[in-house]
Amino acid sequence: MGVWTPTIERLWTRALEDLDTTVYGGAVIADQSGYDNVMLELKGKGTSLRYRQRMPVPISMWQPWLSLVWEPAGARADFFVNPIVSVRGTQVVTLICYEQLLVWPFLQSSLGSPAALIAPANGWWTGGTDIVAIQVAATTAWARLFDLPLVLAINT
Repeated sequence: MGVWTPTIERLWTRALEDLDTTVYGGAVIADQSGYDNVMLELKGKGTSLRYRQRMPVPISMWQPWLSLVWEPAGARADFFVNPIVSVRGTQVVTLICYEQLLVWPFLQSSLGSPAALIAPANGWWTGGTDIVAIQVAATTAWARLFDLPLVLAINT
């Protein structure tokens, strides 16, 4: 959904207002100190922030040292928040992009007895590499190992 703004929120809310539909989608919420990669639950009645990425890619996205020189610090890492989120009443694990390649985010989430695994990723920059294939393999393996339905969405 891109950068989340009040205008984008109104667009989605109006589009969904007469539908019994829920959209769970990724967005970026930015401010002066950096940004969060998030997942939002959208309905005709409004929007709820459901998930903040726990581990963005170090160095290229997550740059906490920049705050020491009063620069925006890139993507924020919310290590211990929201390992399981409720989307339309279903408990789900969400792993955004780089998190799909790590062990600890999934294991942390698995403690909450999730019912599904949701795995969005942005792979537009990975042309000529196997990064997307590796993400798909890793995420599929987690879903199979824990017998979870998998929803995988990759922007390439």
